[in-house]
Amino acid sequence: MTMATGVGSMPGDDDRDYAEAVRISLGELPDLPFVPEVPGRGPGAGMTGRALAVVDGLGADLQPAGWRLTDASGMDHRRARSLLAQDLDQVEEQAEGYAGAFKTQVSGPWTLAATVEKPRGDKVLSDHGARRDLTQALAEGLLGHVADLKRRLPGVDRLVVQVDEPALPAVLAGTIPTASGFGRHRTVHPPEASAALEIVLGAIAEAGAEPWVHSCAAGVPWGLVVGAGARGLSVDHDVLVAADLDALAQALDDGVVVGLGVLPAIGPGDPGGVPSDTAVTERVLRWLDMLGLDPAEVRERLVITPSCGLAGATPEWSRRALSLSRDVAGHL
Repeated sequence: MTMATGVGSMPGDDDRDYAEAVRISLGELPDLPFVPEVPGRGPGAGMTGRALAVVDGLGADLQPAGWRLTDASGMDHRRARSLLAQDLDQVEEQAEGYAGAFKTQVSGPWTLAATVEKPRGDKVLSDHGARRDLTQALAEGLLGHVADLKRRLPGVDRLVVQVDEPALPAVLAGTIPTASGFGRHRTVHPPEASAALEIVLGAIAEAGAEPWVHSCAAGVPWGLVVGAGARGLSVDHDVLVAADLDALAQALDDGVVVGLGVLPAIGPGDPGGVPSDTAVTERVLRWLDMLGLDPAEVRERLVITPSCGLAGATPEWSRRALSLSRDVAGHL
């Protein structure tokens, strides 16, 4: 059976919108609902703030330039942790009695290193020791986070933790700007990139969850990601090139799950431009044909998703994109 899920973010700017996002996730995605993120509520609800709420053993605070590591948690960091707990209370309440698979998301070590600053300024990416410490703190935090989710959702027999790495290609290419904006951080070489991912993905697996990696950026080294321990890859169909197709075909052959983003993340302005489930299904089948794969043989390992997060979509399109993903998965 092919499943459908969301990438993570949903539109909205208050707690009522978060409750609605949980209802939509559970209602439209009965086979693989997800813990939503509603970043419109502020920095503590965004991708970076959410991940810092998970890390264990490091403090952080919000500065004018963004999140920065500190000796002790500042007010904004404490708020981010409180908001995460509050959101998980909402998920626990609405998912009472749910049984099956469930997914959550967290920013990965390289995207965090490229967006969070060291205590004295400039990105964590600029310092090897700081990168290592942040990776370890994220891994330790995920052990507790997964345990908390399992306690809250006792009927879940398959918990997926999606590690978001939109900045990974830029980190490997050495194109992340320095704090001044006039320079670029040094390239991180593939062995180090793989080692950090392996620590985080290994912690997820150790906690009894299934580690996936998502990126809707172009140029992701999917073979490296699988080698680091990912059991699922979540990709944007529109940015894939020939080299990606080979890597994804190999992953599917090897039993790795592939989440294929085929629904636009922002709804078309013209209602007439909304794709039909039949047209999207045909698009997926053409993609599988390009890979030389039989749909019947890989459908258990294929997941249909929007192309990226839905935070910038209208509430109407966010719901429709998820329902279309479910319908396409059903056709497959």
